[in-house]
Amino acid sequence: MSLKEQFGKDILLTGWGHSPFGKLADQTLESLIVGVATEAIANAGLEPGQIDEIYLGQFNSGMVPLGFASSLALQVSDELANVPATRVENACASGSAALQQGAKALLAGTARNVLVIGAEKMTHAGADVVGAALLGADYEAAGKPSSTGFAGLFAETAKHYEKRHGAVGDVLGSIAAKNHRNGVANPYAQLRKDLGEDFCRTVSDKNPIVAEPLRRTDCSPVSDGAAAVVLTAGPAPSNAAAAPVRLAGFGHANDFMPAAKRDPIAFAGSVAAWQRALGMAGVSLQDLDLAEVHDCFTIAELIMYEVMGLAPAGEGRRAIEEGWVYRDGKLPVNLSGGLKAKGHPVGATGVSQHVVAAMQLSGTAGDMQLPGARRAAVHNMGGLAIANYVSVLEAV
Repeated sequence: MSLKEQFGKDILLTGWGHSPFGKLADQTLESLIVGVATEAIANAGLEPGQIDEIYLGQFNSGMVPLGFASSLALQVSDELANVPATRVENACASGSAALQQGAKALLAGTARNVLVIGAEKMTHAGADVVGAALLGADYEAAGKPSSTGFAGLFAETAKHYEKRHGAVGDVLGSIAAKNHRNGVANPYAQLRKDLGEDFCRTVSDKNPIVAEPLRRTDCSPVSDGAAAVVLTAGPAPSNAAAAPVRLAGFGHANDFMPAAKRDPIAFAGSVAAWQRALGMAGVSLQDLDLAEVHDCFTIAELIMYEVMGLAPAGEGRRAIEEGWVYRDGKLPVNLSGGLKAKGHPVGATGVSQHVVAAMQLSGTAGDMQLPGARRAAVHNMGGLAIANYVSVLEAV
């Protein structure tokens, strides 16, 4: 049973906007938000006054002084005066959290057009500020000094994985190389360079160990950026710039924060989110044409192959070694370059993932386009698989 059949409403992505990701010194948080919001509303074929509600996904956690950003989108137009606007925070999954809140507003019948924005400014802040902000998403590490930051936490995840299933250094290098190669085709990506497998697999002066066993190429970069999407309770506006894309199902699951209450490589919350989203959409993994997953570190993508059911536990390496997740494979993963190459402005990531998936399904992805794509999944998580979100999107 699909979302539409379950709730009697058709939720459509009708317009979207996306900034470049990277070090955007000439942009402020406000200008990023206003830019992508303006683009999304126009591309949806709407006037600003037709937006009924706004959700902003932003982590912040002290990276910018303004801790109350919900009304910045109103700067798009005076027509947005008094429109309800809410900032949504769930660590690196803040963007998808905002999108699901927007979808629920449509299902509740309190809005017909919802503007969802994800945005983050990070590169202006020192490494110590960014590191401390991100570690605020971890139960044990929050507020404590660390030389490796969140990379150190995922390095421990990689060590747990290797202890159970064997060394994965070359596999992680191949995942990094795949995503860098995909990122070349993405005009929004921060890192648009095909680095090759040898470079990504090898420790060198240009690719040093960040936290054993993770190299620099195994880690997503610090980024600025924003993305926005308009959600509409169907039918879609007749003058939208691209064909609408349907939200067929979604899932959200939070796991326990204390590490002692979690299997470090099971990502149980992500498993639950995948099951809920696929179940709501009434589809299986085999029905998907592509997936955008949360590869903040390459070990996360490897584990995600197993979490989503593409490979059994401990056999995720087969997905990369046998080519399943490449552009010409049975389930291409991160055709956008993923967080690894596209960049990871944390609050923007979830919305960005939905935008690039919608571009694929509407046939507007340009050089990224996967011919004939009809159904996609998006996976976004906050912390060490603590807040987990999955959406299933399909062409209309």
